[in-house]
Amino acid sequence: MVFGPYGSGPALAAAAASNGVVWNHGGATARLARPAYPRVVNVESPASRYLAEVLETLVADGLGEGSEVVILHVDTGFGREVAEGAAMAARRLGLRWRSVSFRPGRARDVLAQVPTGDVLLSAGSFDDDVAIAQWDSERRWRAVGLVAAGVDELRHAIGDRVDGLYGPCQWFDDGTVDPADGPSSEWFSQRYRDANGAEPPYPAAAAFAAGVLWQRCAKLAGTVESLPVMAASQRLDTTTLFGRFRVDPLTGVQTGHQIRVVQWRDGQRVLVDRPPHRT
Repeated sequence: MVFGPYGSGPALAAAAASNGVVWNHGGATARLARPAYPRVVNVESPASRYLAEVLETLVADGLGEGSEVVILHVDTGFGREVAEGAAMAARRLGLRWRSVSFRPGRARDVLAQVPTGDVLLSAGSFDDDVAIAQWDSERRWRAVGLVAAGVDELRHAIGDRVDGLYGPCQWFDDGTVDPADGPSSEWFSQRYRDANGAEPPYPAAAAFAAGVLWQRCAKLAGTVESLPVMAASQRLDTTTLFGRFRVDPLTGVQTGHQIRVVQWRDGQRVLVDRPPHRT
């Protein structure tokens, strides 16, 4: 089996090149699905859920039907996937939306052309989202959601300007997870800090969870052979420190895990979404 790698592009390349089973804990994409990729176990939620969850949180908090949403996205597979997911959510929620694309690293080139609206969403590279966050300080929106606002690194890049921004998270360690499989997030975070002198980023939690899931599936299969272990994963519905794990039996896309939504308040990320889905 192969674990990793990080990033949608590298994960797609690894799955295409491998003759074995890829345990995908770093490529947040629904493109790694059957029948095109029959030997992939997806641990993370697809990127199409990133800004869609932000919109659902905003609507639950009072964003009204007919509000205007502007979606900025980098013209890559990742950017298009995030933007398409946000657009689908906007339609479902009765919101009006516009989409504006830009080439990688060129977010500043399109900012002057961005139409006004109630909500601004962005799916760019980290540097693109930094540029958009800095530009937004001159505009007035009811809410701004950036993919980069889901991670702590954005605060280091823009300081106090981060306050008020919404962002999606694959993993948020709030100390409340009591997983059915493997140790708790508190246990994991403490040992990561002891080893590295820093808080664990979500890719570390996802990678650790992939190992926990593989071990559970190997026990269920009664072997370490890759195909029986993968078959066991298709039937598994459980939780780890990373959250819920359940894949679609037809496509193999991760459906159990939920993207969390945070808002920056006084320099801290605060969970603002609804409780995780239990369906």
